Amino acid sequence: MLTPQHLGRIVAVEDDPLLASHLRDHFHRRGFDITVQAGAKDFIDLASADDVALILMDIMLPDGNGLHLLEALRQRCRVPVILMSALGAEQDRILGFSQGADDYLPKPFSMGELDVRVDAVLRRVAYERMEVQRPVSAEPTARADIQVAQAWAGLTPVEFRLIQVLQQNPGEVLSKAHLYQHVLHRPYSQQDRVLDLHVSHVRRKLAAVGWPWRVDTVWGEGYVLVSTAP
Repeated sequence: MLTPQHLGRIVAVEDDPLLASHLRDHFHRRGFDITVQAGAKDFIDLASADDVALILMDIMLPDGNGLHLLEALRQRCRVPVILMSALGAEQDRILGFSQGADDYLPKPFSMGELDVRVDAVLRRVAYERMEVQRPVSAEPTARADIQVAQAWAGLTPVEFRLIQVLQQNPGEVLSKAHLYQHVLHRPYSQQDRVLDLHVSHVRRKLAAVGWPWRVDTVWGEGYVLVSTAP
């Protein structure tokens, strides 16, 4: 597990007082600085503070909708967000990722599973702080996105990293296990559909701007980046 020093503060938005207490106690025991609040009030200002490294957020809040809050937050900053929700339907997960979530954890979950997800996101954050990313686009910019002509694809950080990893190996089938380790920074399990949902969003966004590559599925093996140029 990661040590909490230098990683930054965790903000948890959870209206269930028992789970909120568990989250506070658990991350305090791990040595993290964590702020827990029960609702949406002042969330945007709290979540966009410079020292915040990660947001844990319930979707169903008594005074707001977590997805709406996430949409508003994404207009201000790119702090990683893990959604927590008893709404486990695929459509809810798709909607969460489309709003810019980095991960989605269906309730109920164990603290062990939460640790794996949190550590994966914080490991990525620490890595990205040390490395200046070069964009896939040929345009000279530090923006972590893809530009075709004057149109930006609007990729999330996870989606951009997925394309980076695939583009390092064009035409080569990369297994889901490999992509989970290098894109999501956690082990792959057959029940986990997070990567598939990210791929779905990447395909839609890249097709919309006419990027001359596509992500193909190789059934039973993984994904491959192939050129669509004539």
